[in-house]
Amino acid sequence: MVVAGRSRPLIVRCRRVGHIGRGHHRRRGGGRHDGRTNFSELQAQLAAGRQGRLVYYAFDLLWRGGDIRTLPQIERKQRLLDLLGENDIQMPVLYSEHLIGDGQKMFEHAAKLNWEGIISKRADAPYRSERNENWLKIKAVQKGKFPVVGFVKDPSGVAALYLGKQEGRDLVYIGKVGTGWSRTVSSQIRKQLDTVVSPKSKLTKPIRKLKATWVESRFYADVEYRDITSEGLLRASSFKRLSRGQSRT
Repeated sequence: MVVAGRSRPLIVRCRRVGHIGRGHHRRRGGGRHDGRTNFSELQAQLAAGRQGRLVYYAFDLLWRGGDIRTLPQIERKQRLLDLLGENDIQMPVLYSEHLIGDGQKMFEHAAKLNWEGIISKRADAPYRSERNENWLKIKAVQKGKFPVVGFVKDPSGVAALYLGKQEGRDLVYIGKVGTGWSRTVSSQIRKQLDTVVSPKSKLTKPIRKLKATWVESRFYADVEYRDITSEGLLRASSFKRLSRGQSRT
């Protein structure tokens, strides 16, 4: 069997995957860290060689005794389920379940659960290797309001903002944002932050940032981001607006 996907280190460990039943089978799937999907955590686990908590979700079957790519998606998945059941395939290989129904409601629930998003497919569509309208990755966007604890200067404004998050009495570092503003907005941000410059960081546990200009945490940045990494930092963040006042995070 030929396994397609990006989780090769995990698949190499799953020795039984290469010998499911008799004949040739081509299957598609993806790796996931234990619990909620988290791309950053998955990368960290693979980089560290820790694969004991990883599982492989099989979501499509392309070949079984012949090319079945022209069959509808829902039928290929049924054949995949049959294949795994006939050969008693267990952890760390799992069948990827699906839901049929209102995709918008599913996406809304996924966003509430802080999932990264959903994959939406036409149940009656044949397999196509290229991206098309029958296969959509819909990413959820998380939103937060974080105190600005510092910034990096550029000639006309700011190159990046350092952000914090209040955890009890502690103000902890949660990452930076360096995109989402125009030159005009960048200049306006700089003028506002220049009024609250501080000689030292206001973080409970100061971090080393050689280019940082530290500020009093009186301004808050509204930010959109994809996720929070295993290190507790924002991933794929984008600036929306700056305000003065109390955080709503």
